[in-house]
Amino acid sequence: MSFANLLLGQFLVLLGAAASFLLALYLLDRSRRRATVATLRFWSAAEQAPTLRRPKRVEQPLSLLLQLASIALLLLAIAQLRWGMSGLSARDHILLLDTSAWMASRAVRQPGSPLETGSLIDEARSQALAYMRTLPSIDRLMLVRADALATPATPFEPLESREGRRKLEDAIRASAPGVTALNLDQALSFASGLLAQSGRHPGEIVYTGPGRIGERERPRPGRQNLRLLPVADDPENWGLRKIGLRRAASGADRWEISVFARNYGVRPRAATVEVLFGVPPAAVPVGARSLRLEPGQERELVFEYATLAGGLLDIRLRPGDGFPADNRTLIELPPQPSLRVAVYSDSPELLRPVLSAHPRVEAVYRRTADYGEAEPADLVILDGFRPPRRPTVDAIWIDPPEGSPVAVTRRVQNARFARWRMDHALGAGLRARDFKLEAASVFAPAAGDIPIGEVEAGPVILARPGKPKQVVFGFHPARSGLRYELATPLLFANLLRWMSPEIFRHWEAPGGSAGMAALPVEADIAAAGIRVLGEDGSELPFTLRDRTLRFFTPSPDQVRVLAGEREYSYSLRLPQLWQSKWEPPPGSKRGLPSAEPSGFVELWPWLALAGAIGLLADWLLFGRFRRTALGWRRAAAPLPLRRAGP
Repeated sequence: MSFANLLLGQFLVLLGAAASFLLALYLLDRSRRRATVATLRFWSAAEQAPTLRRPKRVEQPLSLLLQLASIALLLLAIAQLRWGMSGLSARDHILLLDTSAWMASRAVRQPGSPLETGSLIDEARSQALAYMRTLPSIDRLMLVRADALATPATPFEPLESREGRRKLEDAIRASAPGVTALNLDQALSFASGLLAQSGRHPGEIVYTGPGRIGERERPRPGRQNLRLLPVADDPENWGLRKIGLRRAASGADRWEISVFARNYGVRPRAATVEVLFGVPPAAVPVGARSLRLEPGQERELVFEYATLAGGLLDIRLRPGDGFPADNRTLIELPPQPSLRVAVYSDSPELLRPVLSAHPRVEAVYRRTADYGEAEPADLVILDGFRPPRRPTVDAIWIDPPEGSPVAVTRRVQNARFARWRMDHALGAGLRARDFKLEAASVFAPAAGDIPIGEVEAGPVILARPGKPKQVVFGFHPARSGLRYELATPLLFANLLRWMSPEIFRHWEAPGGSAGMAALPVEADIAAAGIRVLGEDGSELPFTLRDRTLRFFTPSPDQVRVLAGEREYSYSLRLPQLWQSKWEPPPGSKRGLPSAEPSGFVELWPWLALAGAIGLLADWLLFGRFRRTALGWRRAAAPLPLRRAGP
C-alpha cells in the first residue's frame, strides 16, 4: 500500500491541520441570537442569579468523529492510496538516447544471428523501447536526445496512460543521427538537474549508445542512479577530417587545397583521395593521391588547382567503409573577384604602373577622345578632361578643368604639401609630406566630403562618398613631386580598397564539421568588426577571446566570417566524429533491469465516495437540516386546551 501523489509526512501534516481546525470550531461557544421586541414594557426586570461559566466541551462528539473520519478519507483519496505497491513509490526517469553523427554507422552483427543488422541508432532505439517496457506504470519517463547539446524530446510522460506511452514510443522512433559528436558529460549534468527539479522521487538516468565522445572528458564521481544500455559498434572507420582552401602564393588564380584524412580504427588502412572540380559527369579531375593511415593517425594532402571561375570541389576518399558520411564532401569554390577599370588618358604610361601592381585590377586604356564609346567598367579614371556626360559608376578625376564635381576655390603654385587625413582609411599609412606641388587646385568641400590631402590653403585631394563614389585630384600625381614618394602606390591602393574592398579581401574556404568552430584572428581586429553569417544571411552568435573566434552550428551550414579584410567561407558539412571512448564511472549499472511489478488496485474512488457519504450523513444527522426538521415538528404540534373558570 502506498501513496501516488503525497508523501506520508505531507498526508499527516494536512490531516493534523484539518483536525485542529474542526476541533477549534467545536470548542467555540455558540453565538447569541438577537431578537427585536416591543419597547413598551408591562413588567419589571427580575433579578438574575449569578451563573457559573462551565468549561468548554464538545457538545456533539459523534458529529466531530464523523467529520474527522470523512476528511481523512478525502485526504486519502487526494493522496491516491493504492493497494499492492508495498515498498515502491512513483519515480521519474530520464532516458539519454545517443543521436550523435556516429550513430549512423552500421551496428555489429551479433554472433550466430542470420539477420543483417541496421545502424547503431536502430539498436539504440530498440534498447530504449525495451527499457521503457520494464518500468512500472506508476513511473514517469522523459526522453532526451544527446549529441553536442542535450535536447529534451518529451516532458515527463506518465507510463500508466496509453497516450504517454504512445508519445514516448513515437519520439524514440523519430530520433535520428545528427551531425555533431557526443558531449556525454553535459548530457548527464543536464539530466541530473532535471531530476532534481521534477518534485518527485528521482529515478534512473539511462544512457543508450556506444559511448563515443567528441573530446576526452575528465573523470566524474560515480552516479548511483546511472544505468548503461551499451550498443556494440565497430570502430574501424577512416574518413575526411577537414578541408582547407586558400589562395596559393604561386599565382593569383591558383588555389591551395589541403585535405586531412584520419584512421579512427585499430588497423592500418590504405586509401586514395580524389579531388574533382565541377558537377559530374562534367567534373574535371584535379588530382588523386594514395596514402597509408596508421591506427589513430591523421595525415594532410595538398593539391593545387588554377581557375578563375567558381564551382564545386568534390573531394572523395576511397574505398568506402561502414560510415559513408565522412567519405565525401562538397566545397563551393567562389569566382575570382576583379575590378574592371576604364582609363581615359592621353598619357596612359603615367598611370599604368600604379594600376598594374594589383593582379585583380583589369585596366583598359583609351584616349580621351574615345570617351563616347561604351566600355563596361566598374571604375572610370578621367585624366585631365571633363567628359560631356558624367560617368554613372565610380570615378577618379585627375586635375580636371572647370566643371568638375567639386567646386574649386583657387589655384596655387609651388605649394608645400601640409597633411594627410590619417584618421581615415583613405589616408592610412601615408606619411610623405616633404614635397611641393608645382600647380594644384584647392577644393571647397561640401557636407560629407572627405579631405584626403591638404596644403595650407585647403584640400587638394577630395573624396565624395555615395552612389557613385568619386575622388578628385587637384593635380596630377605623376607630374608632381608625389611621383617620387612611396605614398603614391599606397594612395591608389587605398582608393581602390575604398571603392572595391572585395578585391583586397583575403579569402579562405575551410571545410569541416558542424558543431563548435574555432578560428584564429589577427590581434588588431575587435569584436565590433567581425560578422558571422549563416547560409540564410542571419547573424550567428560568437565569442572572441585570446585572438580566437568561436561559434557553434548545430546543423550542416555554410557560414561566412567577415573579419577585417579577411573573409572565411566555412563549409560545415562533414559529420563531427568521436575522439575517444567514454569510460563509465564506478558503480554504474549495466543492461536492462528486471521488470518490476506494476499491478495495483486504485482505492481513491471508493475513499472519495466514502468521505462524501460521511459528510452527507453528518449534515443529515447533526446539521441544520435536523434542527429545521425538529422545529417544523414542534410548530405543527397542537396547543393544549384549558377549560375557562368562573
